[in-house]
Amino acid sequence: MRQGLSEELITRVLGAAPKYTIAELEEKFPARNLPDGAFVTRFAPSPTGMMHLGGLYGALIDYKLAQQSGGVFMLRIEDTDTKREVADAVKIIVSSMDRFGLKYNNDDAYGPYYQSRRKDIYHSVVADLLRRGLAYPCFLTADDMEKIRAEQKAAGFPTGIYGEFARDRNLTEEEIAAHLDAGEVPTIRLYSMGDPSRRIFCKDAVRGSVGFPENNEDLVLIKSNDGLPTYHFAHLVDDHFMRTTHVIRGEEWLPSLPLHVALFRMMDWAAPLYIHTSTIDKIDDETGKQRKLSKRKDPEANVEYFLRDGWPTESVLEYLFNIAASGYEEAKNKGAVKSVWEYEMRPKKIPMSGALFDMKKLEWWAKEFIGALPVPELVARVTQWANEYGDDNNKMQVADRDYLTAVLSIERDNPKRVRKDFITWRQTLENVAFFWDALFVPNTEFEYNRDALREFLAVYNASDDKDAWWSKIVAIAEKLGIKNGDVAMSLRVALSGRTNTPDLYSIINVLGENRVRQRIGDILK
Repeated sequence: MRQGLSEELITRVLGAAPKYTIAELEEKFPARNLPDGAFVTRFAPSPTGMMHLGGLYGALIDYKLAQQSGGVFMLRIEDTDTKREVADAVKIIVSSMDRFGLKYNNDDAYGPYYQSRRKDIYHSVVADLLRRGLAYPCFLTADDMEKIRAEQKAAGFPTGIYGEFARDRNLTEEEIAAHLDAGEVPTIRLYSMGDPSRRIFCKDAVRGSVGFPENNEDLVLIKSNDGLPTYHFAHLVDDHFMRTTHVIRGEEWLPSLPLHVALFRMMDWAAPLYIHTSTIDKIDDETGKQRKLSKRKDPEANVEYFLRDGWPTESVLEYLFNIAASGYEEAKNKGAVKSVWEYEMRPKKIPMSGALFDMKKLEWWAKEFIGALPVPELVARVTQWANEYGDDNNKMQVADRDYLTAVLSIERDNPKRVRKDFITWRQTLENVAFFWDALFVPNTEFEYNRDALREFLAVYNASDDKDAWWSKIVAIAEKLGIKNGDVAMSLRVALSGRTNTPDLYSIINVLGENRVRQRIGDILK
């Protein structure tokens, strides 16, 4: 440990006197008044682009653990990397959270929840470290550090600012003042006392105790270009003063665990419990090997993909939730729970290895969800999607709500035989497109029994009930010496353009007499 800096020099290094003492911060952000065992979690994305499916997976776990324990779930925007920040990224994050029903509780008493607005808090904590000799101002330039890296590589040493390569870690106050007088703006680095030959043991709530070499690198705590903290330092300060109890994050952060635990111990603060979740993987089409979902290669890595394609958000959540809580599917199939919010997630059962993203399995969840929707809700959801994301044809399909309702009501009146051919809102409208004349595509390849079609037109009565209608189909088949199914198939294809459809009688009723006669007549021309 080096000698701490004077208050005057700390003020010069930071550009202003620290606003708070540690004691004042502890009083400003007191322990939360919550039931025993309540989880305080946070989803903490960086506004650097799209909302990743892996982020949604982590946020779901965060929210669920807080929700079921009577705790608090926060949304914290980690916007300290100003170079990579993307316009409207925060809006995308907030919208995604809202659409998937992940309601956060950002209590103003523990905010602000944008890291860029918390500079006074970070500077007050780093001032304490400077006083105690646990941090120091560093004036190394980018060129200086590049020379150090080259020297380390040539000698076969690990790269980084540590030990003898940390040039400024023992500058005197006079030397620091001289750098400041010359107009140099320092970063503030951790004065590490770690030794990689020793191991630090940290607890992961799922993996148990994990050992790592101690950190000996003098990592940057506060950047020189904007005075904002690095991820590691902001993580320490925010999770302590927001009173986070559990940090749920991807397993790629596991190597950072010893550093973060060491920082909490340095401050004599209790570290939150960490849960490092599995990545969401897929099988690479080119290599055949399992890899992490890539935002560059995989459209399904982007949460917006599911919204634009019209996947029910509930089914996406159920699919992701079943990865994290594998017993959920069985419990739902048995009728023990109706949704993810009724099923208890157990942290120790969250998987540790990469879970394969299976689009077919997601389709199953979507079919199950849509199949259970009452018709008015199905109509409302399809209409909402079409008006927001659909093309002109989709908007045309939902313009007449009564007609759309009649179309989507087919084969949905028997709870024992739930129709499960709808997957997304987009696919639902594609599935029933033949009901609209502008989208109907006649099948010119099918070999129609034209005699059967003529006979049907001769006896067709739009007021026939199903029994009367079917009796006429049977009579036509007997007259022509063909099977009942042959008559029905010619009708089916003439009216829908397809060989596989829902109940033919229902289709005829919904299409109405004019459309039925027009479409059959067109085939017979």
